[in-house]
Amino acid sequence: MAVAATSISAYIGVMDTLTDTRQIPRFDEIRADFEFLDDWEDRYRYVIELGRRLEPLPECERSAANKVQGCVSQVWLSTKVDPNGGSPRLSFVGDSDAHIVRGLIAILFALYSGKTAQDIISIDAPHTLGLLHLKEHLTPQRSNGLMAMVKRIRNDAESALAQRTIH
Repeated sequence: MAVAATSISAYIGVMDTLTDTRQIPRFDEIRADFEFLDDWEDRYRYVIELGRRLEPLPECERSAANKVQGCVSQVWLSTKVDPNGGSPRLSFVGDSDAHIVRGLIAILFALYSGKTAQDIISIDAPHTLGLLHLKEHLTPQRSNGLMAMVKRIRNDAESALAQRTIH
């Protein structure tokens, strides 16, 4: 048991050294890391570490328009749409005043950022996020906030598709 605890601590220690890269891993890598970390305390620390990798949110993006409604914590999401030749591709920046929520934002960015609007809409978020078993370990308020962020991202993707058909 001491060996496993030591290897997990070392694993999270390596994760801590990667903070400076500011790169959020792909969702499948996050899922593999979750499977490796069998203790929820370690998973929480990992989620917080993912949040530390978020790019800083410019102060001008902390606006009422970017604030996500339905979250207990303050959450801001800003969406950039690249027209991408008629197949809009979305990328995101965001922040929260809560460390764990910043990590949840990072997980959502791993799932959605850089994808086309159509791909975003086609993702079954409850199923995909369910692979991480977050809902069983988040408070109902945090789970509702996570789904509010998903809804916001999906709405932005739908708006990007609607704008494409207008032009």
